[in-house]
Amino acid sequence: MTYEEFLALDVEQAGSLSAPLAALALDRAGRWDAAHERASEAESPETNRVHAYLHRKEGDVANAGYWYGRVGEPMPEYSLDEEWSALVRRFL
Repeated sequence: MTYEEFLALDVEQAGSLSAPLAALALDRAGRWDAAHERASEAESPETNRVHAYLHRKEGDVANAGYWYGRVGEPMPEYSLDEEWSALVRRFL
């Protein structure tokens, strides 16, 4: 799947995606709680990375810092939109 195809997906198709991509699709649709739940369901470096992004987006910097630390990455200094796009591209 290409990035453009991912952007064209209906949120209802998120269930067929990997956990990190499903969470990012749900987030894009404005369903933060569902995105957080999906990222929390599967324990992996990829879902933990999305979990970090979601807490950064939420504004919970301390919790986000914990999750970034778990995956060994610094908290990005660029925009949330740029982070979201980079994560989608990484996990496709």
